[in-house]
Amino acid sequence: MIYPDLELEIPTDLGRVHFVGIGGAGMSAIASMMHTAGVTVTGSDRGANYSTSALEAAGVRVAIGHAAENVGSADTLVVTGALSPENPEYLRARELGIPVLHRSQALAWLARSGRLVAVAGAHGKTTSTGMLATGLRGLGTDPSFVNGSVIAGIGAASAAGTDELFVIEADESDKSFLIYDTQVALITNVDPEHLDFFGSRENFMAAFVEFARGASELLVISADDPGAQEVLATLRAERAERAERAPGADRGGSVTPVRTFGYAAEADVRIVSVDTSGRATLELESAGERASAQLGVFGEYNAVNAAGAVAVLTGLGFTLQASLTAVAAFTGTHRRFEFHGEPGGVRLYDDYAHHPTEVQALLASARSVAGEGKLIVVHQPHLYSRTRTFYREFAAAFAAADHTIVLEIDGVREAPDPSTTGALVTEAFADPSRASYVDDWARAAEQVRELASPGDLVLVVGAGTVYKIVPQLAEALGEANGAV
Repeated sequence: MIYPDLELEIPTDLGRVHFVGIGGAGMSAIASMMHTAGVTVTGSDRGANYSTSALEAAGVRVAIGHAAENVGSADTLVVTGALSPENPEYLRARELGIPVLHRSQALAWLARSGRLVAVAGAHGKTTSTGMLATGLRGLGTDPSFVNGSVIAGIGAASAAGTDELFVIEADESDKSFLIYDTQVALITNVDPEHLDFFGSRENFMAAFVEFARGASELLVISADDPGAQEVLATLRAERAERAERAPGADRGGSVTPVRTFGYAAEADVRIVSVDTSGRATLELESAGERASAQLGVFGEYNAVNAAGAVAVLTGLGFTLQASLTAVAAFTGTHRRFEFHGEPGGVRLYDDYAHHPTEVQALLASARSVAGEGKLIVVHQPHLYSRTRTFYREFAAAFAAADHTIVLEIDGVREAPDPSTTGALVTEAFADPSRASYVDDWARAAEQVRELASPGDLVLVVGAGTVYKIVPQLAEALGEANGAV
């Protein structure tokens, strides 16, 4: 894994830019925006996908497979954090003395002249970023944005707008969210994650405090999440200490305003009610006004994300009802409870959730959508380190399903660990009969075919390559129930 150098000065002129891992959601979005801005962009990835095809169609040269010669005459290399330090293109750039930028630094370069709205949090970043981009467009503005996934209603993960606002999904996993010059920060929640990088919960929390402290115009933060409230308490304690040392020093607008959102009675944007019997219907209250709307997405957790987005928009000066109505036009992003049809009468969905808290919220929503049908989950654990740390919590979260099939781990950027497998999760189930460890995708599809009946819901869950099993499941379910 390659971590960003937070002290690196980003060049003003990047010249010709080569992206290693250009097919990733975030990388492809940044590459697309640079190409649109007139930068000569090339890239490579280990395999072709929708993003590489779209970039090639736009005129970007993409090599499939990594090789030193792919670097060509590039002046700058952009890498994703998941890249191995032994990657031949990375090594070639080092040999040639070409500047190497982390993905976040390339994004900071893109946003250098904008008024940056950065969305951070352990969960809900992609959805909240999509809600903000959709909401701002609905309110008559034309923001630039870069999201970690394609926004369904827009049909893109990034776009260059004509207004000053620039909305981004800011990644906390390697502290790269500290690179940005953030004017408006939205913190959805602070649930300790990525402890393999941070080393301790204290380090993780300190990074979020630093991110929150860096917002120069507005900080929007959850009023309900314990971690978020811990961050806010630290900021308030710092302010109180400064005021005590130098009375009056924080007067005159030097303190960044804070807006909170959630169910808490003291929240600036308070959730009055949420109806999740279908697509979520949300009622909010702020400064004595009330607003309500049916969202374009399911689940209580998405209603909370919407409240956060509305808190940002009202903080930017838009009215409560107009903000909520604009956010309600958001209909989801790629791989966030994404519907893939009803093969054989079985509803098939896919989601990126990869942390126990995310899984718990996702399954609560999926259960409401499943209704009287069974909820069957196919899960691919993501990272050996995360699985070792949270296998018990994963087992507890997946207990909400009628049956969970756990696949082999996608270790992606980590060295293989034969002692850690998906079986670690299934063996932690309180009721072992409701879980299966299957290390072969074909057998997993067969088991889904045996378990599912018309009216059931099958949900594919994981941050790795597990989305690729969806066509296989669709075929198996169609065959089982007579669909073509």
